[in-house]
Amino acid sequence: MIQPAYLQPGDRIGILCPAGSIPLEKVEMAVQTIEKWGYQVKLGKTVGTQDFSFSASDSDRSKELQEMLDDPQLKAILCARGGYGVSRIIDNIDFTGFCKHPKWVIGFSDITVLHAALQKQKIQSIHGPMAAAFSKGEVGLPFIQSLKNVLEGVPQMMSAEVHPLQKNGMAKGELMGGNLCMMSHLIGSSLQMDTQGKILFIEDIGEYHYNLDRMMIQCVRAGVWENIAGLVVGGFTDLKDTPKDFGKDAYQIIHSYISRFQYPVCFDFPISHGLANYAVKEGGIYTLEVTNLGATLQG
Repeated sequence: MIQPAYLQPGDRIGILCPAGSIPLEKVEMAVQTIEKWGYQVKLGKTVGTQDFSFSASDSDRSKELQEMLDDPQLKAILCARGGYGVSRIIDNIDFTGFCKHPKWVIGFSDITVLHAALQKQKIQSIHGPMAAAFSKGEVGLPFIQSLKNVLEGVPQMMSAEVHPLQKNGMAKGELMGGNLCMMSHLIGSSLQMDTQGKILFIEDIGEYHYNLDRMMIQCVRAGVWENIAGLVVGGFTDLKDTPKDFGKDAYQIIHSYISRFQYPVCFDFPISHGLANYAVKEGGIYTLEVTNLGATLQG
């Protein structure tokens, strides 16, 4: 996978909303922080605007995303938020210019669709905090700092506590993944992720337990869990019902479909829709180690 250049002081970062809308005031702290880091900011027209649940019309979101991807003066693009909408515009995007001038694309949740498209171009991207995370204060600082570290090429080691469902072991390989709902949504399409030999990570928010079970079954049928190097299970937050409604909690559901495999698996890793959301490179080389002391992901 091609790695975009790490950022240097004075480099320019674009901020846009390719899916859902976000009020301008919720982006101000991100702009201030990025400027304090020594970078310039180009604020997109889709930031602070709204078209129903979207930031703008499909055509306007497509146009701005295309312009920022093509802009050789930008060294990174921060998606201000996820929401829903990238699936509606991704087929309109031409990556020819972007491939000539690769840059870091940052985001998670619905942005998983954009990450998948970039993986087809063999270009790394960043699954990590978006604009709202910059306003979390000191408790959110480690995760915002992790984004700065990735942008600047600083090696990272992230860790999780021991979990009763984990499977010990070590794996090294390309890291790939994102929002489980989006990953299952892409199955059968040209953007289905090729997970073979990869360290895969998954997370999600706001699902019913039965729908999580359904997504896991879809992934089983598509061979997603077969022949991966390791699995990092992140946060599954704000579920819409309780484990009593289904008979298993989120991690038990996931474990029931992957327990037969021998690769290392960790649970409750700090990659999520919640506060705990470390930035990682999609397509970067990482080492996953799961032991009786917990799990580490280093890259």
